[in-house]
Amino acid sequence: MTETVVGTPAPQPVTTAPGKALGNAPARARNSGGRLRALDGLRLLAALMVALYHYGGRGGEISEAWGSSAKTQFPTLHSWFAYGCLGVQIFFVISGFVICMSGWGRPLRSFFASRVSRLMPSYWVAVVLVTAVFALPVVAYEAVSPSDALLNLTLLQQPLGADRVLGVCWTLWVEVRFYALFALCVVLPGASRRRVVLFCVVWTMAAAIADAADQPLLDLVLMPEYAPFFIGGIGIYLLYRDRRDVTAWGIVAISWLTGQHYAVAELWHPPGPGHFSYRSAYVIIAIVTFGFVAVLAVALGRLRRADWRWLTVAGALTYPFYLVHEHLGWVAVETFHRHLGLPSYATLAATLACMLFLAWLFNRFVERRATPLLRDALSREVPDRVR
Repeated sequence: MTETVVGTPAPQPVTTAPGKALGNAPARARNSGGRLRALDGLRLLAALMVALYHYGGRGGEISEAWGSSAKTQFPTLHSWFAYGCLGVQIFFVISGFVICMSGWGRPLRSFFASRVSRLMPSYWVAVVLVTAVFALPVVAYEAVSPSDALLNLTLLQQPLGADRVLGVCWTLWVEVRFYALFALCVVLPGASRRRVVLFCVVWTMAAAIADAADQPLLDLVLMPEYAPFFIGGIGIYLLYRDRRDVTAWGIVAISWLTGQHYAVAELWHPPGPGHFSYRSAYVIIAIVTFGFVAVLAVALGRLRRADWRWLTVAGALTYPFYLVHEHLGWVAVETFHRHLGLPSYATLAATLACMLFLAWLFNRFVERRATPLLRDALSREVPDRVR
């Protein structure tokens, strides 16, 4: 589920002395080249939670890969793996934080170029790769139609009703709608504390009204079940700028209260035979609380000692890992477990290792090369004579 699937890529978050009124500190911080490395580690943790859910916390195609239900493969841990889907909510809190950081003081063209260049190169390659692998005769999983595969390259497959190449791309559609709301309401007129607070307050109220109105269009635009997590992350960024901001504390508190409500309502007893039912409401609340508290701890500098360089690598691997882990994980699990005879836990470890290695290849050969080229191309002003 990154800047979080739900896991979209983070825009190089950075650190100064958090917890004080920073003024233009985020601009100075970008120049310093530092990172909030603990946030990178949290992103990878959320991605691994989602992967454990997909491999051992639900049914569906993964049961075909194992040859039996994940309940059988992990008789003790399957019920805990079922909570891994909450990694998506943690991603959304992180996304609210880093998108507000990324968009503050940035013109709309630059913000658009940053988001597209970080989101799309790995996504395009992942769509092509998964489509190609599923088209192989030796792979038991059915590929989507050529027309739907091409439509998937636009990230508009879900609203247009096409089959999805990547199961996790629904979270990217949520992220894209958040980017659009934030760009129109904050980045375009120019980010300021007052405007960001107004955005958070209005979105919170509008999302609640949309939920009560039960109108599909309002739900599509305002995303009431996910809005609290993005808004909570934005409020945490305001606290990163000034921990004394009482209004920001209120935004975070209300977002946590409404966010846990939606998480419990949606996940306590999820519909469908492919899910393990009856998650504990207390555990759901605890995990949502952990997500808010962990991002808040990073923002307030409580985790500044977690400044290990390997966390930067972890953050770089998160988005491509999130993209490829589910569908290609089915193929890996079937290969390791049913064809090579590895036991369940060894198969789980080997599959995670393979997906992380593939994510490293994506970062090394796709993101590092394509992202700056696409960003520069989209940032370039078109001369008047060409218009």
